Amino acid sequence: MWESESESVRERGYGDGLLSPTKHSLKTDGFELRGRSWHVGTDIPSDLLVQVEDVDFHLHKCLLFSRSGKMTRLAYESRDPDLSKIVIKDLPGGTEAFLLAAKFCYGIPLDLTAANISGLRCAAEYLEMTEDYEEGNLIFKTEAFLSYVVLSSWSDSILVLKSCENLSPWAENLQIVRRCSDSIAWKACANPKGVRWSYTGKPQDIQSPKWNEMKEPIPGGSHTVPVDWWFEDVSILRIDHFVRVITAIKVKGMGYEQIGAAIMYYACKWLPGLVNHENGEGTEATNCSNGSGSSRKYNWNGDLHMVVVNPKNKISTIQVKERRMIIESLISILPPQKDSVSCSFLLQLLSMANVLKVAPALVTELEKRVGMQFEQATLKDLLIPSYNTSETMYDVDLVQRLLEHFLIQELTEDSSPSCQSFSGKDALEASQTTASSDQNAKMRVARLVDSYLTEVARDRNLSLTKFQVLAEALPESARSCDDGLYRAVDSYLKAHPTLSEHERKRLCRVMDCQKLSVDACMHAAQNERLPLRVVVQVLFSEQIKINNAIANNTIKEAGDSRFQPIASSRKTLLEGTPQSFQEGWTAAKKDINTLKFELDTVNIKYLELQNNLETLQRHFEKILKQKQTSSWSSGWKKLSKLTKMNAMENQDLVDQVPTTGEKARKTNRRWRNSIS
Repeated sequence: MWESESESVRERGYGDGLLSPTKHSLKTDGFELRGRSWHVGTDIPSDLLVQVEDVDFHLHKCLLFSRSGKMTRLAYESRDPDLSKIVIKDLPGGTEAFLLAAKFCYGIPLDLTAANISGLRCAAEYLEMTEDYEEGNLIFKTEAFLSYVVLSSWSDSILVLKSCENLSPWAENLQIVRRCSDSIAWKACANPKGVRWSYTGKPQDIQSPKWNEMKEPIPGGSHTVPVDWWFEDVSILRIDHFVRVITAIKVKGMGYEQIGAAIMYYACKWLPGLVNHENGEGTEATNCSNGSGSSRKYNWNGDLHMVVVNPKNKISTIQVKERRMIIESLISILPPQKDSVSCSFLLQLLSMANVLKVAPALVTELEKRVGMQFEQATLKDLLIPSYNTSETMYDVDLVQRLLEHFLIQELTEDSSPSCQSFSGKDALEASQTTASSDQNAKMRVARLVDSYLTEVARDRNLSLTKFQVLAEALPESARSCDDGLYRAVDSYLKAHPTLSEHERKRLCRVMDCQKLSVDACMHAAQNERLPLRVVVQVLFSEQIKINNAIANNTIKEAGDSRFQPIASSRKTLLEGTPQSFQEGWTAAKKDINTLKFELDTVNIKYLELQNNLETLQRHFEKILKQKQTSSWSSGWKKLSKLTKMNAMENQDLVDQVPTTGEKARKTNRRWRNSIS
């Protein structure tokens, strides 16, 4: 497609990329290298020595000054009529570009290619070889070759952009980088069916179709071009030029999934910390592909892991700066869409960003991106070593921040008016679908966090507060079962046997005993590391669930008795029950009966103690009332009692020895009283 256009351009006047001699050329046999000096094979001796870097060029003033404004101005500024030497230190393109420019001045045909055109174009601009000095000067020639030949070819655009890495800022100022980037972006976004492949960056041992080997697509439409056909070529570019290409591709409207895949491919090639987990090899381009030019897959969902670099293999400061710049640039060009790149790739990038001390603002932005798709992460991705001053083995604080970003993102999506555009039944269905997906995401994150807690709980330096905060970060509705939390708690208790009773109770508060399964309850009932109160709660909740299950089954059997026959005997039911469940049920029932007996014994002892306490209280109140009476009143009571007793004794004595007169008087009184 594009090569045919370049061929037609060459037919119009460039031939095979050779510039024809000019009319003011000097007859010469060419240039000859003698040691570190270039000499022109002419009959006229040279009268000017031009030193570029450490190479000398023996040239003629008349030809050089007639085409270069820079050389003319240097000779004029020197004020030396017999000037014989000019030193150039900062020529873009170096000695190779100056040699081509000198050959052009002498009319020697030049073989312009994608490898030398950018350097020659910048050198021509530096030497000011414009149309003011001669028509068809070097600037015009090189500019025409760039516009009509290079930019119409995919492979030439890639190679020219690659060659511009050592030509800054000249290549930028001359718009070579921008034009090549736009050309590459336009071709990458074009219909791939018309593309003739050219994997310029692929190793030579990998067999793949070449651009010039496939002049026309295979007829009949049997030849299919993969959507990632341009990844390999673009990945050979330096990071700043790669950013320019990706930015131009975004402007052209390419899908964000393909852009994200290209970014992951580039990171796999240039960041040594990202390796393929399956084969464990390095991060060359071959590790990012399966070796087939027609179909290449990029699976970043858990297939990568962070490799801790051997301390012996120290990284130089220059390499650290380069990798830091690559990571910062990749973060800045990530598409804003949620699923443009995988969560595993983002976590790998985040881990390396922490190691290389990337700018905090970019790290925070990357953490937010991870939080957007945190439910896609795996446990292996979250086990990021702690590179800060923390004593913990893994970076628990980082996972805590990622979880907070995920929860904030969930709240933002719940409160966003995304369903307001719908009406009636559609709005209800959309809201239900969104709520269901959010709940599923939270449940996946809950399982992930529980697995992470189980893994990091083995670290003896992990504080109880960090464990508890991370375990309680998610809402209760995110966990339908707390078996994962129970495993994490049990692992923490194993690794921290010196916890006090209060700390163990505090640790067990993170889980709900009513959400434990039968197997977890059986394990917890026999777990000596758990506090006794937690064991009682587990058994009590299991008993309630069993009673509810029996009641529900009874109601269901009573309702379905008209349609389903009841089992003939208990033996039939047991035969239909798995043996493991029967054994577990027997052990659980035995534990429940033992616990019931202990509870009844405790209740009886409690009643006895309560009765004894009431008896002691009554006795104490009686004694207290006696002590409250004063000693003075008690003395008077004793004295009155003694007086009354003496009077009664005297009366008794008198009654026992009465006189005769008294008897007579007494008798008469009685008689009178009786008569009256």
